Amino acid sequence: MSEADTRGQGGAPPSARRALPLLGPDAERAPRGGRAERADAAQNRRRILAAAADLIATRGVETLSMDEVARVAGVGVGTVYRRFRDRAGLLYAVLDDRERDFQTAFLQGPPPLGPGADPLDRVRAFLHALADRTEDQMDLLLMAESDSPDARFNDGSYELYRMHLETLIARIRPSADAAYVADALLAPLAANLFRHQRRTRGMSLERVKAGLDDLVAGLTAS
Repeated sequence: MSEADTRGQGGAPPSARRALPLLGPDAERAPRGGRAERADAAQNRRRILAAAADLIATRGVETLSMDEVARVAGVGVGTVYRRFRDRAGLLYAVLDDRERDFQTAFLQGPPPLGPGADPLDRVRAFLHALADRTEDQMDLLLMAESDSPDARFNDGSYELYRMHLETLIARIRPSADAAYVADALLAPLAANLFRHQRRTRGMSLERVKAGLDDLVAGLTAS
């Protein structure tokens, strides 16, 4: 399977709950009607999402309010509600926005995360980058993954991650069960386990990444 094969039609099956199209970092999503977004509306969207992301990072997802987001973004609160309907819609939009940047980085960005590096280095870089993203958005990801027991696996992003890793694993160790190993490498990055390790057990982010490196090292074992 080639690198292009991992992208498919936007990098995820159309039946997935949030199958996100792969876009460039400055691309704007068209509204549901399919019409192009006005420049002022696109600017407001970027400001609102940036404000929400900053507030989540500094204060936590639990305290996020639409009024505060509007104040920080410098827009009317009605604009925030018209665009995202409610707090849950805003939170998922923040996730989707960051997800597009992440997908662009590992599918099209510079090596070792992007194409052009040794497959083993790419697997390590991908898992480290995903650990950083999980750290930055831990509570938000936990909320998204708590929708249902299968929420994490029904997400189009997870399928893209799995396919990406499966492709690289098959190149590193052709005899491996690449599909199983890909799931196994993603399992430690589930938000609930990640939060338990970081906040309950007190593991540092560096320790988590070192543990992921130990798992990846098994791919080269004789």
